[in-house]
Amino acid sequence: MDEIKIGILGGSGLYDLDNMEVLDEKKISTPFGEPSSEYLIGSLNGIKVAFLSRHGKGHRILPSELNNKANIYGFKKLGVKYIIGVSAVGSLKEEIKPTHLVFPSQIIDRTKGRPSTFFGNGIVAHVAFDKPYCPKMINIFEECAKNLGISYHRDKTYVCMEGPMFSTKAESNFHRLIGGDVIGMTAIPEAKLAREAEICYATIALSTDYDCWHETEEAVSVEMVLENIRKNIDSSKKMLNLIIPKLVDDGCSCQKSLEGTIMTPKNLWPETTKKNLDIIIKRFL
Repeated sequence: MDEIKIGILGGSGLYDLDNMEVLDEKKISTPFGEPSSEYLIGSLNGIKVAFLSRHGKGHRILPSELNNKANIYGFKKLGVKYIIGVSAVGSLKEEIKPTHLVFPSQIIDRTKGRPSTFFGNGIVAHVAFDKPYCPKMINIFEECAKNLGISYHRDKTYVCMEGPMFSTKAESNFHRLIGGDVIGMTAIPEAKLAREAEICYATIALSTDYDCWHETEEAVSVEMVLENIRKNIDSSKKMLNLIIPKLVDDGCSCQKSLEGTIMTPKNLWPETTKKNLDIIIKRFL
């Protein structure tokens, strides 16, 4: 299978990028089950890109129901080295207005029991996660947003909640109190699994509303979110067209994140677990 360097994980509205030629649609099976949908393979000025609709075709999968292990494993199987996660978020800060783009650098995990590691079942690894998003990708995002004149914020903290219901006002104020800048439902465990798979990962977060903390704005609704997502899609597409050619495989430290992290001696690795993780740990075999 030909390697595809760049993956995009988001809504299907991102698929029709300018100058992109659709090449194929690949159904990928994994030891962890089925990904959200087929991977759409495209070529943008000669650069191969794999798109995955995070919530499936027609937005059928809840954030808590996502098979994140299969989604990330599928990108790894394709040879992807960079994943751009595009997702809607609520703003927890006055200055992050609806329709602004946000490039977070930190995450606060408020999810409840989502499977967030490929390891276990006889192989133990403890991977560093102090910088959950790839700093090099964030720098590229900022450069492209500046060039396009798009309103953006960087080095913000993404609070990942369980959902699917939106926050209570008390929760929204609590998330502001603990240092959150935006709130969403999908960054965890995507970021954790991408790090274990040694894939660079960063988020383009689309601010759609002020959650429900803001006293002078109406509470978040599906209609509000969808309307502002539609406004953000154009900015996102313009960003992706500039970002993709700048993602070069330059040996980023994210792509070596497993070094020195596997605690279990090789002679104790169970054969079934080793087989399931072969794409992820193959350079240690």
